[in-house]
Amino acid sequence: MKNLQLKSVSAVLLTTLALAASAQEQKGVTPAEQNYQAGTSPLTTVPMVQSTNPKAPPMTQTEFDAARKIYFERCAGCHGVLRKGATGKPLTPDLTVAKGTDYLKVFIAYGSPAGMPNWQTSGELTEAQVDLMARYIQHDAPQPPEWGLADMKGTWKVMVAPADRPKKKMNSFNISNIFSTTLRDTGEVALIDGDSKQIISIIKTGYAVHISRVSASGRYLFVIGRDGRVNMIDLWMETPTNVAEIRIGLEARSVETSKFKGYEDKLAIAGAYWPPQFVIMNGDTLEPLKIVATRGMTVDTQEYHPEPRVASIVASLHKPEFIVNVKETGKSLMVDYSNMKSLKVTEVGVARYLHDGGWDSTKRYFMVAANQSNKIGVIDSKTDTVAAVVDVGKIPHPGRGANFKHPKFGPVWATGHLGDETVSLIGTDPVKHKQHAFKVVQTLKGQGGGSLFLKSHPKSKHLYVDTTLNPDAALSQSIAVYDINDLDKGYKVLPIGEWAGLPDDGGGKRVVQPEYNKAGDEVWFSVWSAKDKASAIVVVDDKTLKLKSVIKDPRLITPTGKFNVNNTQHDVY
Repeated sequence: MKNLQLKSVSAVLLTTLALAASAQEQKGVTPAEQNYQAGTSPLTTVPMVQSTNPKAPPMTQTEFDAARKIYFERCAGCHGVLRKGATGKPLTPDLTVAKGTDYLKVFIAYGSPAGMPNWQTSGELTEAQVDLMARYIQHDAPQPPEWGLADMKGTWKVMVAPADRPKKKMNSFNISNIFSTTLRDTGEVALIDGDSKQIISIIKTGYAVHISRVSASGRYLFVIGRDGRVNMIDLWMETPTNVAEIRIGLEARSVETSKFKGYEDKLAIAGAYWPPQFVIMNGDTLEPLKIVATRGMTVDTQEYHPEPRVASIVASLHKPEFIVNVKETGKSLMVDYSNMKSLKVTEVGVARYLHDGGWDSTKRYFMVAANQSNKIGVIDSKTDTVAAVVDVGKIPHPGRGANFKHPKFGPVWATGHLGDETVSLIGTDPVKHKQHAFKVVQTLKGQGGGSLFLKSHPKSKHLYVDTTLNPDAALSQSIAVYDINDLDKGYKVLPIGEWAGLPDDGGGKRVVQPEYNKAGDEVWFSVWSAKDKASAIVVVDDKTLKLKSVIKDPRLITPTGKFNVNNTQHDVY
């Protein structure tokens, strides 16, 4: 009788959640959001402290290991390493055991309008894997190890000491027009000469480099992989290469260097997803100097969060400070590095969940996306205060954003969105355009949701917006271009994927991240295909919007982010 009742309940749940799943795209998470949130974590293979819950259904060690791998490949990005909730709900045994395996199986299989992907009906997981995960999340979460000073120093290498490095530039490259290009799945960056369009060198780095940053002097390039490995590349060497490296955590996203006058190239900083912390390092050797944890209370409900990940970091030009943006707590930390023995941190409450962002055109206001709150925080780096929190579209994802002068509203900063088709333009001039400052002055209609990056340039009249994660191949392989002097006429579509001239080999090609050259007269796009398929970089003439060249090379495996040295050094976007 009990089994019949249980089957009846399961049938009702199946029907209810199946209906909910069919409305999922309209009312909750979109396919683009699913693609973005379900990114693989480097913690998949890290040894962890493991315990089991006697109240949970039994699992063999083999099953547990397989489930843990799936969790860190698909689930940790939303629910957190410790399963205590991040942008997704907590999945701890005190909540899951009471639900029971059958309920959890239905929920995992069909998802929910609130944002849970429909893992089984989408074909991402099999019925057996869904059963595995339903049992797994009823057990205690395995915990990765912490990562302290001794761990960091155990990975720290100085391949070329500062005293042994060149005293002047030893190559003939136009360094300021080099593009540092992430080769996501090979753990490398390609340095590409922006003048000749030739690859200068391929440099081994961490897994899936997330960002490249350039020192204040323009000499050193810093990259950080999702596995927490930081590489320091000397662009003055005859062939630019690694001169130092360190692993600052087990999973990470952000790196930056000191840029305030008198501190140029002196310090570097990197932030980790796990453990939740940031570390300040010596700027010419990457020697770790100071580690600061980010665990603490959330900005809204003021509840303790055990896993607040460091999302983005920028260096202030107005003070000897780094702005460290903490995802889950919704706080920006103004880290004064002028006295490393007595580090001063000013906490600024913005909104959950902070992600990426960029400077306005004056480099005073840092515009940071609180993506799951659908807001942009405006941080005044002169006063260490929040100038405004602006409501925008669904899940803003600006990258660094885009600055340009609007013909009606003056200087604006733009963001696209993962969750809808809009582009929000925010006024950024509180002096000459006070009535428009830090408000959405115009909303553009784009091609669709799934935008990761948009870009403009002071010498350009165009705004480029990608739709990389849109499920429609026609959108994910093209770019929308707006004339900033006539935004009301809408956008023109550039068929970047088609222009790449790659074979139709089933690689699922996507176009990502517009990036200008130093002169601002070319825009580069990555045509990102599968690891075993051909990829390319397409270069477009910004004046004519015509194809200029295509860079193809068997070594260009899964190219994604491209960072022009000059534009990155001076925050031009």
